[in-house]
Amino acid sequence: MSTNKDERHISSSPTWDNPKIEGHKLEGNIYTSKEVLQKELDYLWPNVWLLMGRADGIPDTGDYQTEELGKESFIMVRQNDLSIKTFFNVCQHRGARLAHNPIGFNEAFKCPYHGWTWELDGTLSHAQDSEDFPEGNPCGKLTLQEAKTEIFAGFIWINMNPECKPLKEELGPVWDDWKAYEIHNWKRYQAQTVNLPCNWKLVLDNFNESYHVPTVHAPLGTEAEKKRMASGVDTDYKNTQFDLSNQGHNRMIMKGGYAKGIAELPGGEIGEPLASVMKEWSLNPEDFKGKGLETREALQKAKRKIGKVKGYSHYDNLRDEQLTDAFHYTLFPNFAVSLWADGFHFLRARPHATDPERCVFDNWWYSSQPEHETAPVRTTVGIVEREKEVEHDVFELGEKSCGVTIDGDIAMFQIQQMGVKSSAYKGAYLSGQESRVSRFHEMIDNFIEKYSKD
Repeated sequence: MSTNKDERHISSSPTWDNPKIEGHKLEGNIYTSKEVLQKELDYLWPNVWLLMGRADGIPDTGDYQTEELGKESFIMVRQNDLSIKTFFNVCQHRGARLAHNPIGFNEAFKCPYHGWTWELDGTLSHAQDSEDFPEGNPCGKLTLQEAKTEIFAGFIWINMNPECKPLKEELGPVWDDWKAYEIHNWKRYQAQTVNLPCNWKLVLDNFNESYHVPTVHAPLGTEAEKKRMASGVDTDYKNTQFDLSNQGHNRMIMKGGYAKGIAELPGGEIGEPLASVMKEWSLNPEDFKGKGLETREALQKAKRKIGKVKGYSHYDNLRDEQLTDAFHYTLFPNFAVSLWADGFHFLRARPHATDPERCVFDNWWYSSQPEHETAPVRTTVGIVEREKEVEHDVFELGEKSCGVTIDGDIAMFQIQQMGVKSSAYKGAYLSGQESRVSRFHEMIDNFIEKYSKD
């Protein structure tokens, strides 16, 4: 990407294709029907690129990760040449699963049932009593079934369709947007996985619109304080840029880094966490009392000036707005991310194998790794020191918090799942700012229609 100064300082991001939306009613059965779930498992999931584990989590030959999606389980394993291959986690003898740990190391994968041994490249090297097979020795004949695998932004992406298009083509404008941040160098500081009592699509519906933000995430306090988002983000849809791509991915850009509400009043103080952020960039919040709308530009200038000294090398790739604003993406079909100058809020929903009213939800946080930065990392569940090793925390709903904002979203998922089962619910009546929700469901229908005919 060009680092020409004039190009970096463009005031707003170029718009995307923004294809025409036909409209979708979002009838209740799409969230409750086992038949609909089965169609998705059969025709949607096997034909899309899926963002999976982190490549740096398996750095050496023989290191592997496993991930599950619906009825499928996958093994992502580092090869002898340090490339990564992905295999369906199933022995080709009698169907037993080969790997049962979420992460580990193997020189080869030995089936626990009959001892068949599969090499890292998926070839079968040993079968017990190999001479006793009427069809001949299975070694050299059978291999594990492979899924297409690519690495981008430090993540492993897979596609079960061997005839799929390249990942870059399918990501469309997302590819260049994300590449600028150098996300492949970022580190994970939060990793939560929780089982939810709702359909996976309700999770993505929520992250495909900001219409719920003024109600579900409304600040408390005085009337002036209620006008302020703690993150310093303007969530008014009239001031938001909404984009849709031809590939089915969506983007929402909200201006951030300034304090609306009480900080605009004479003598009004800058609230947290914005005040602490300003101090980290050598700005005194006291100098901006009653000037809450001036902090955004001041932060952008401070990051330009000090960023390189601290080691924020990727700032040279970013436009000024990317230094302060919230860039929220929803990648078809099941991934959403709020992308900041130095934060990547990973939000993923995966379907249950048999129950349309259950799903698995991942709530992770990645942060950039500037060479000379010592300030702690702000995740959605608290502040973490940069040296801290993060363990993957898997739990049931109610056992732990996912942070105030995500807890609020999850509460809505539950009451919505109950409501869409009612005979009185006849389908959605969508606002213009919810058009990305409609587009999301159109894409699902298109995939099911296309691949059910093949």
